[in-house]
Amino acid sequence: MNADSAKIEIEKLSKELNQHNQSYYVEDKSLISDFDFDQLLIKLQELEEKFPQWANDYSPTKRVGGDITKKFETVIHKYPMLSLSNTYSKEEIEDWVSRVKKMVEDDIEYVCELKYDGVAIGIQYIDGKLTQAITRGDGSKGENVTANVKTIRSIPLVLEGNYPNDFEIRGEIFFPLENFRKLNELKRESGEQEFANPRNTASGTLKMQDSKVVAQRGLDCFLYGVYGTGNLREGHFETVKKVADWGFKIPSEKLRYIEKTKSLDGVMDFIEFWSEKRQKLPFEIDGIVIKVNKYHKQEELGYTAKSPRWAISYKFKAERVETSLMNVTFQVGRTGAITPVANLKPVQLGGTTVQRASLYNADQIVKLDLHENDQVYVEKGGEIIPKIVGVNLTERSGNSRAINFIDKCPECDSLLKKKEGEVLHYCTNDKGCPTQLKGKIEHFIGRKAMDIDGLGAETVDNLFEVGLINNIADLYELTFDQVIEIERMADKSVNNLLSGLKMSKEISFPKVLFGLGIRFVGETVAKKLANSLKNIDALIEASFDSLIEIDEIGDKIAISIISHFEDEENIEIVQRLKGHGLTFEIEEIEGSSTKLKGLSFVVSGVFTKFSRTELKELIETNGGKNIGSISKKTSFVVAGEKMGPSKLKKASDLGVEILTEDQFIALLNE
Repeated sequence: MNADSAKIEIEKLSKELNQHNQSYYVEDKSLISDFDFDQLLIKLQELEEKFPQWANDYSPTKRVGGDITKKFETVIHKYPMLSLSNTYSKEEIEDWVSRVKKMVEDDIEYVCELKYDGVAIGIQYIDGKLTQAITRGDGSKGENVTANVKTIRSIPLVLEGNYPNDFEIRGEIFFPLENFRKLNELKRESGEQEFANPRNTASGTLKMQDSKVVAQRGLDCFLYGVYGTGNLREGHFETVKKVADWGFKIPSEKLRYIEKTKSLDGVMDFIEFWSEKRQKLPFEIDGIVIKVNKYHKQEELGYTAKSPRWAISYKFKAERVETSLMNVTFQVGRTGAITPVANLKPVQLGGTTVQRASLYNADQIVKLDLHENDQVYVEKGGEIIPKIVGVNLTERSGNSRAINFIDKCPECDSLLKKKEGEVLHYCTNDKGCPTQLKGKIEHFIGRKAMDIDGLGAETVDNLFEVGLINNIADLYELTFDQVIEIERMADKSVNNLLSGLKMSKEISFPKVLFGLGIRFVGETVAKKLANSLKNIDALIEASFDSLIEIDEIGDKIAISIISHFEDEENIEIVQRLKGHGLTFEIEEIEGSSTKLKGLSFVVSGVFTKFSRTELKELIETNGGKNIGSISKKTSFVVAGEKMGPSKLKKASDLGVEILTEDQFIALLNE
């Protein structure tokens, strides 16, 4: 193909891919399979690499990210991003409506919109192409996050239809709750601290240096404010509907995310509706925005120094109570992580009695500037978890002392250490700290691990205190005569405990591995390790390189595993458990074969006949090996819909054969 032909083909592919992207992410319609979409994207990537003179910043290939931004440039807003006046009562909305009616004549239309709890963004388009994306910042200037915004698939890179040559559109970037939940599940499984809320996580994600990571997080955006077009339509509501024709994702009128009304009653009805229904939304909102619709009336109303007179926001009140801070105590987790906890004078909040609130880490104590006996304001984060959001300084005693984070473990008096790159402090005495030792045993006996009937935290505490157990292997050496001597342990409860321990020897290897409590090895990671390496000896002997070859095992997990088994005491515990008959290998599955022996597979995407997990199980049942990343050694890639185009491209570049689901089944049946 010559350069001229390549240019035509690149333009054709770009247009086709943009249309499919618009259909899927904005209109919620799928015209082709994700697999076919990715094949087109790979073809475009290959052409752009071969003919770089025709590649551009608005190509659909930019959606997968990859740009690295070391520093975000500060940019002055062409049109200042003013804040809105906030109200917290319907009476204030009535007062605002009265003021508006006094200042302008004739009937007034109002537009009611959801107040998305995200990050305000202003995006400039020149000649129909996304040129620049700027955060709100201080309202007069913000930061250039263009590379990251380009990865958000609901924001068009190239527009359609009859659009102005140069304009700005504004909206809110937010974290869909389902994507936020999945992200925190991964954090939880790897033993990392979870993100506090979707809004802050969206903000932090938008400021990440690697746009590839941003692309993987799944941010979304609604766009609703247009600037620099003149009076495109008579009013705001009509303009928002018009820009949908250019390819923008706008608030849905059908779902009642936006609504036009001519009366105060209509405004109040919208507020009432979402006051009751907001918990069912797939994203977070913190209020309602009300605007005068007609542009000429907006101009008449004008602005104050800080905000427009023609718009106001009604904010839902997060239920807040004031109570006394009794003291701050410090808890030790099984990994040695120290968590400060505020102990409060009991107070009713959201239908429950609140007595404690997590302070998360040392930084939070400093941020709140907590002092002894402070009067504190408490809210429920996400309307679930109590948190201290502020201090009533007018009630603070002049001679009260600031609360400082401890420097020694509250359980064993060992020095605390803050690991590089982490916000938590850790007790360094992992072999002798009683709370850590008991915490590891409690983790081992838990429902998601060994699920041992007749053995709970209280019993573990009693067994530990009398010196019968010090680690998980000790559990299997308990005798009836030993346990019956413990206070409140009768014959039946002792027999239940011993029976539960005996039955736990039938628990599968992945659950046993999870129960060992290796840092960052959660349930999912334990399953992947067990299914890939088959037995504990292979895991103990695994090298760093062989570990990171396993699907979803990264550097941090690999280092943690190697470090765990470098400790002779941990090896000894495993050997003792093996001696007691616990399962430390994957048992042969009925119907297994060696058809795929010696072959390695990367499975990615969404499939119709099998789940991705089932396909991986089929591979392993038939002697194959699942790996997480594509290399020259990969035998096959099994590609479903929504597989990442970067993986498909890498497979294509390395000459790795790509199989559809049906082709893989045919391979198994040969």
